[in-house]
Amino acid sequence: MTTPPSLAADLAQVAGAAPERILAWAAERFPGRVAFASSLGIEDQVVVHHIATAGLPIPVFTLDTGRLFPETYDLIAATRERYGLPIRVYSPEAAAVETLVNEHGVDCYRQSVDLRKTCCGVRKLQPLKRALAGLEAWICGLRRGQGPTRAEVQELEWDAGNRLIKINPLAGWDAERVRAFALEHGVPVNPLHARGFPSIGCACCTRAIEPGEDERAGRWWWELPEQKECGLHFKDGKLVRAKTLETKP
Repeated sequence: MTTPPSLAADLAQVAGAAPERILAWAAERFPGRVAFASSLGIEDQVVVHHIATAGLPIPVFTLDTGRLFPETYDLIAATRERYGLPIRVYSPEAAAVETLVNEHGVDCYRQSVDLRKTCCGVRKLQPLKRALAGLEAWICGLRRGQGPTRAEVQELEWDAGNRLIKINPLAGWDAERVRAFALEHGVPVNPLHARGFPSIGCACCTRAIEPGEDERAGRWWWELPEQKECGLHFKDGKLVRAKTLETKP
């Protein structure tokens, strides 16, 4: 399927709208065929809060790579308890992880960008494919302010990599607005955020950022900024890139 002909009209309905309106629209537009993919970051927790408090029929799932921080696993339990949501956890296939580790080593992600993406493929992309099966749209916590690879995120996009509509209800929010909302509404968040981790992934691939660095500088910090995506997010069939990075020779 190519880009749906209704995409422009749908985007016109939700562009710049409040997250609660976008989520309500998604539940009505794709009944039973949309889900929220939570990475358990503060943005995702804000989205969960909106879904739960509005009682929207939008399932929530997350990907357990097997290498998350202990604080992230604790947050899954805390979120389930706070909102009463049955968060579905998808894990990588054991055989695929065994093959990866036996062929390339447990820390192969540090050897090259290609091997790091292979690791992400086994631990994230394959479980994601199972999670997205049968859906027409998926919801993410992406924001334009999260770094150069996400500078052009829209509230509604065509995800050519997964051949689905991707919905980003917080696309236009900045970090301060997200933090203020979470604090005001008592949203449970990962304590690592307060320790300098604005973006949290696998423990082995995430560090705290330094003053002045962008929000995703702590992810795969040994790589160039334009390489810092795991493969979950596509636009026009390619990994998301900022225009300024795409034009580099």
